[in-house]
Amino acid sequence: MPDVLDKLGRPLRDLRVSVTDRCNFRCSYCMPKEVFGPGFKFLPRSQVLSFEEIVTVVRAAADLGLRKVRITGGEPLLRRDLPALVALLSGIEGIEDLAMTTNGSLLSRYAGDLAAAGLRRVTVSLDSVDPEVFRTMNGVEVRLEDVVAGLDAAMAVGLAPIKLNAVVRRGLNEQGVPALAEFARQRGMTLRLIEYMDVGESHGWKLDEVVPGAELVERINERWPLSAVPPSYPGEVADRYEYHDGMGELGVITAVSRPFCQSCTRLRLAADGRLHTCLFSTGGCDLKPVLRGGGGPAAVHALLASVWGGRSDRYSEERAAWPSKSSPTKVEMSYLGG
Repeated sequence: MPDVLDKLGRPLRDLRVSVTDRCNFRCSYCMPKEVFGPGFKFLPRSQVLSFEEIVTVVRAAADLGLRKVRITGGEPLLRRDLPALVALLSGIEGIEDLAMTTNGSLLSRYAGDLAAAGLRRVTVSLDSVDPEVFRTMNGVEVRLEDVVAGLDAAMAVGLAPIKLNAVVRRGLNEQGVPALAEFARQRGMTLRLIEYMDVGESHGWKLDEVVPGAELVERINERWPLSAVPPSYPGEVADRYEYHDGMGELGVITAVSRPFCQSCTRLRLAADGRLHTCLFSTGGCDLKPVLRGGGGPAAVHALLASVWGGRSDRYSEERAAWPSKSSPTKVEMSYLGG
């Protein structure tokens, strides 16, 4: 059937699948430990989609034009038997790219099984290569060496090219951006610098803590000259730059200073079975009644087509027009998968 388009003419191409709302990190911009402490109630197992239910959704989305699937969380490697899900997803007709975003702390344990199951590549969240800053940002004293070991394991089994995602927050880790770039350059990885975004409600986001992408590019360019390059595919969210010395490239995601809503092709499936058409979602469409109510794949297909076909959101473009006190209440990133 023809690809489904939303109300702004955007096709469905990318699906983020959150397999758990749990994480072993407590990053301040996502799951601050002051909120997600020992007594925090995560989703009960009965409310989390099964692998079979996830596969049903992905198959329906593939019929509507989906080409790329990214497994996320929380921390996806906390989901038991994750390679089994990877194997199921890798066999779906029409899916051309199957990737995963992880904090990397458990990656050395699972990289081989994931690659054998059909995972193609990984993106690892790494906000600093300074051990003290890294521990401060992850909030749980996880060692930088554990993540580096995960990166090494991923490279060894061919889960590449590897991308490193770094959320840059003024006053916390922006001074370490050149060191992050050097780390990525020396290992043949692509660093993607991400503006600190107002996803969810628990982190106390402030605009003055955002380091604009243009400032980040200039900081890197002063040391290693860069040239902008075109997007590698329609709907790519990162602005791409190549190093003049041939040592790879840099990506910058500017959702705050220079929104890219007009070209967004992403849909998100949260761990609780809700579909979200925007990272800054204020709600979602619960698929569980259809998935568990006997409607079958056809009913799931029809619901996905309706949700995407009715999509008109462009939060980042509209953000500046809203007074801060009237900004809508948003779903937490740990449910949406970033």
